[in-house]
Amino acid sequence: PGPGRAAAAPGDARAGPGLSLNLGQWWARGPGSQAMALRELKVCLLGDTGVGKSSIVWRFVEDSFDPNINPTIWASFMTKTVQYQNELHKFLIWDTAGQERFRALAPMYYGGSAAAIIVYDIKKEETFSTLKNWVKELRQHGPPNIVVAIAGNKCDLIDVREVMERDAKDYADSIHAIFVETSAKNAININELFIEISERIPSRTPTRHLAVRASNSADSHQSQSEAAAAEPQTRW
Repeated sequence: PGPGRAAAAPGDARAGPGLSLNLGQWWARGPGSQAMALRELKVCLLGDTGVGKSSIVWRFVEDSFDPNINPTIWASFMTKTVQYQNELHKFLIWDTAGQERFRALAPMYYGGSAAAIIVYDIKKEETFSTLKNWVKELRQHGPPNIVVAIAGNKCDLIDVREVMERDAKDYADSIHAIFVETSAKNAININELFIEISERIPSRTPTRHLAVRASNSADSHQSQSEAAAAEPQTRW
């Protein structure tokens, strides 16, 4: 799965597939020691192999790009916490394999997700057709209120595009989905994609409150909210 990406099989205990983690909410210390709610948002990426799903995640989490990144096997898992308004949003990101032989595993990862990012390659019309199939599957088998985002990746290669931006935007509008064209290579619209997801997520009533210690010391029994408090956070 490449350096820094944890390969994850179905049933992995870390935000395991099928768990409704999009409802998780705790209290944590944000920048400047301000207490704010921490929400865990499970997000899965879907789409054909080679469209750049892993590169989008890698750019968002690590702000880097590897042109030789290995294809994902089963799925990989990464997290990033950002400040959104008066909350901290901890994205629990499942990057699924695009190969056809792994497709049957996808429901284990999009189950319980707050959002799904379906990625296509603007240079390959067939990947946009596959995207429509993913939308149908999510509508039939996905969580009822899942936020759908469509990302047309590799927009730095517009000279060889096969999918017109207007056509993709019209389709996204017809299904009430978020739409952006992205470039993981050039860091175009990657953060904006996740900002739009944060904006679309319905507000929730806190389900659990935890006190947070103002400490950066290592603690093997650290709570999830404490871990988020010690984790570097991005402001939006």
